[in-house]
Amino acid sequence: MVLSRKHDIADDLVQATCVRALERAGQFAAGTTLDRWLFTILHSIWVNEVRSRLIRQGQGFVDIDDVDSQTDDHNALNDILANQIMTRVNRLPEAQRNALFLVYVEGFSYQEAAQTLSVPIGTIMSRLATARQRLANDAAIGAARTMAEGDIT
Repeated sequence: MVLSRKHDIADDLVQATCVRALERAGQFAAGTTLDRWLFTILHSIWVNEVRSRLIRQGQGFVDIDDVDSQTDDHNALNDILANQIMTRVNRLPEAQRNALFLVYVEGFSYQEAAQTLSVPIGTIMSRLATARQRLANDAAIGAARTMAEGDIT
């Protein structure tokens, strides 16, 4: 969901990952972590899909405003807060968003995230620091806006 931002595309991505993993099961190294191997496959498929879509259609990523939000009445506040967070995360550049997802959501170490994304570990650290700073700035701006609107009303 973090990569595609749409349920149907995420489902297709997971299915393609499973198919490729089954086709290449012999490449899985015993003693390594299956989820990290699968995410590496998933990320590779996603990057290839984005590249081909950009070439075919000249389009980028799905706009966050197009994402269907599903809320339950009893969890409405949590859903609103989660949507606000995801909106801010989705505004990050793809490289920062992917690093953030791997390390903070999937629990990858910096080294594992660097290997998965085929970048140096310092790049992961830089992307995370920049992403955290941007999210903190967005949160501060949002809080200031909320306070200012509260003073007006």
